[in-house]
Amino acid sequence: MQQDGLILELQNGNQRAFERIYELYSESTYGIIFSIVNDEKVAEEILQDVFMKIWDNASTYDSDKGRFFTWILNIARNASIDKLRSKDFKNKRQNLPSDNFVDILETRTNYAAATDAIGIKKFIGALEPICKKLIDLLFFKGFTQKETAEELKMPLGSVKTKNRACIKSLRKLVLE
Repeated sequence: MQQDGLILELQNGNQRAFERIYELYSESTYGIIFSIVNDEKVAEEILQDVFMKIWDNASTYDSDKGRFFTWILNIARNASIDKLRSKDFKNKRQNLPSDNFVDILETRTNYAAATDAIGIKKFIGALEPICKKLIDLLFFKGFTQKETAEELKMPLGSVKTKNRACIKSLRKLVLE
């Protein structure tokens, strides 16, 4: 079954189509989730939540607005960032041994591994350095625009404007 037919079947509530979509996309979706939360159990939990959201919200997918995989990745990214920002997650992280933070620090400074998780490293690599930093902080590390402005020592308005321009450049590279 072609992808369009599979998506249509999913939107019609076909459980087999959902199972097939899970088979096709769960591994790469888990990769992006894990690159954000850096915790296997939490990533597995989020993955299940993401696929429940896909099932529940399949009717909202519109192929005119973007690719299906991009839609899934946005759901996964948003769910991961929501989890990172949740009080429950922050409270669990408060009393961790210092060994855990070595990995977190490496992850927070290494966008290359995060971009490899979804296969867009070559596209991001073609962007100017400020765009690489902005995309890494905002999309892969889950920083807010305000946190990004503080991290890069830029005015908040400049971060917003530059981010729009960078995403436009990235979109152009990906769609060419």
